[in-house]
Amino acid sequence: MTGTFAPTAEQIEALARRALARIPQPFRDHMGTIALFVEDFADDETLDAMGFEDPFELTGLYQGTPIGQKSISDVAAMPDRITLYRRPLLDEWVETDVSLEALVTHVVVHEVGHHFGLSDDDMHALEDAVG
Repeated sequence: MTGTFAPTAEQIEALARRALARIPQPFRDHMGTIALFVEDFADDETLDAMGFEDPFELTGLYQGTPIGQKSISDVAAMPDRITLYRRPLLDEWVETDVSLEALVTHVVVHEVGHHFGLSDDDMHALEDAVG
C-alpha cells in the first residue's frame, strides 16, 4: 500500500480476500460461505460482549458456530462472518514493523481458526502455511 491516504475498507477487504484464497484447500473445502466485512470499529455492543473498553483493541471477530459444533438439526442461523476492524488494524500497522498485508493475513487466519475451533498453536501452523 502506497500513497498519502490510509487504505480504504475496500483495499483491506481485497487483502483479506487474498489471504482467504491462500488458506490450504482442505480448510477452504469446509469454510462454507463465510461472509467478510470491514468496518471502521466494532460497535459498543460487540465491544461490551467481548470485554473490550478500547475500540482499538479489537482488530477482527469471527461470529458464528465453529464447524465442529454445527449440527444438521440446527435451526437456520445467520451465516458465519468475519469482520475486520479497519482503524485498529491501521493503528497496529503504523505502530509495528509488520506490513499491512501480513497483519490482515494474521487476523484473517486467526478468525478462520475460530471457525474451525483451532487451538492457538494450530492457528500459528495455519498462518505459516498461508504465508
